[in-house]
Amino acid sequence: QLQLAESGGGLVQPGGSLRLSCAASAFRFHYYTIGWFRQAPGKEREGVSCISSPDGSTYYADSVKGRFTISRDGAKNTVYLQMNSLKPEDTAVYYCALRGSRFKTLRSKEYDYWGQGTQVTVSS
Repeated sequence: QLQLAESGGGLVQPGGSLRLSCAASAFRFHYYTIGWFRQAPGKEREGVSCISSPDGSTYYADSVKGRFTISRDGAKNTVYLQMNSLKPEDTAVYYCALRGSRFKTLRSKEYDYWGQGTQVTVSS
């Protein structure tokens, strides 16, 4: 059964950086998209970024464009989210998710498989 596992969250000061990882196991998709989402307390889940396979094209929400970078290591079935210049408003639980299509979207309902999430807190 396909599983996604996030790691790399933590507490960081404003302006700092974190790199999140999403490790996928037991899947057989050739065409797929992995997205990063976040949900802050009392707010709706928000799409942050996604990357498609096999072409590796990416897409970012305006709120993170220029600060976050999504990438992947195909050999390790792992997708990364490098987060720089972090702001307090980036504080949230971050989730990775997978959909069996190469067409990119940040609509959470289009994703079929989800990880358990990792907490990111940006605070001084």
